[in-house]
Amino acid sequence: MTGVAFEEAVAQRSVERVPLSHLSIELGHLYMEEFAGGIESMRRHFRRVAPWAQSAARSVATRPGGNRPRISTCFLVDDYFSRFSTPREVIPMLVAAAEESGLVIDYLARESGCVVADEVPLARVVEQALVTDPVPGSNGIRPPTTETGWLCNGQRSPNTVAIPAMAEKGWLPPVQNAANRHSIFVDVELWDLENGARRWSCPFLAAVWQLIRLGLLRHNGEVVTTPWQVEEIPDDWDKLPAVVQLNPRAAAFSAYRTFSVLGSRFLEVELAVRTILGQVSIDPIVLDQVFTRMRGEQMELPKELVDRIDYVFIGE
Repeated sequence: MTGVAFEEAVAQRSVERVPLSHLSIELGHLYMEEFAGGIESMRRHFRRVAPWAQSAARSVATRPGGNRPRISTCFLVDDYFSRFSTPREVIPMLVAAAEESGLVIDYLARESGCVVADEVPLARVVEQALVTDPVPGSNGIRPPTTETGWLCNGQRSPNTVAIPAMAEKGWLPPVQNAANRHSIFVDVELWDLENGARRWSCPFLAAVWQLIRLGLLRHNGEVVTTPWQVEEIPDDWDKLPAVVQLNPRAAAFSAYRTFSVLGSRFLEVELAVRTILGQVSIDPIVLDQVFTRMRGEQMELPKELVDRIDYVFIGE
C-alpha cells in the first residue's frame, strides 16, 4: 500500500488548555468549628495569614519585559464532611474579614466540588490516574488500591499470620521506597464506606484540590472546574458552583505553582497529599502544554509535581 500515513491515536486527541497564573495562593480552609467562632474567628485567621500571603506574592519575580506576575488567591470551604450555615451568610463574612487584613479572595471553592464538579466525577478521575508505587520484590498479595482504599509509599509490615512462611522470620518493619537512610513510611486511607457509599478522605480531596489549582486535570480532554461568576449568592451550598470567581479582575484560578497558608493541624494531611500526588499519572499532553507555555514565558518549573507545591503552617 502507498500513500497511507499512520499516526498514534494520542496525537489525534484534542486536549483543552487552561489559563495559568504564575502562583495560586490559598488563604485557608473553613470548617464548621472555625465558623462557630463567628466573624472574630475569621478576622484572627486572616491577620495570621496576611503576612505570609503577602510575602509569597512578593517572592514572584517580575516577568521578562517588565510584565507583572499573575497571582490569584483562593479559599476552600468544607461543605462535604459537615454542612453549616449558607453561602449567602458565609461568603460576605469571609470577604469582609479578609479585606480588613488587606487580602482579596479571588476564588472560593467548595470541598464537595473535589468529588463532583460540573457533573464530572473528579475524585474518580484522580483515582483512575493512580499508579501505585511498586514495592521491590512484591508478590502481588496486596489487593489494589481501588479495592482497599489504602495507598502507601513502600512496603507494609508483612502479616505473619496470613503468610505462614514469614512467621519464622518474626516481625519485619515497613520500608519506604527510595528512603533516604531511614524510612518515613506513610499509609493513607483514600476512602471508607458510609451507608454503603464511598466517603472520600480529607487527604484525597486535598490532593484533588491541588491538581485543580495546578490546572492538570482533564475529563475526556476537556477542562474541569471552570470558575463561575454568580450574580446572586444562593442560600444552598449545592446551588453554588464548585469554584466561584468573587473578584472579576482576578488572574487565572489555576497556576504553575501553588502556595498554601494552613494551620499546623494540616501538616499530617499534607504529608498524605504529597504521598498521593507522588503516585498520580498526569496526561502527557497536558504536561507538554504546561512545559511549552513555561518555556514561552522563560520560566523554570520543577519536573516533579510535588515540587511545585509550597506551604506555610502556622499556629492555631
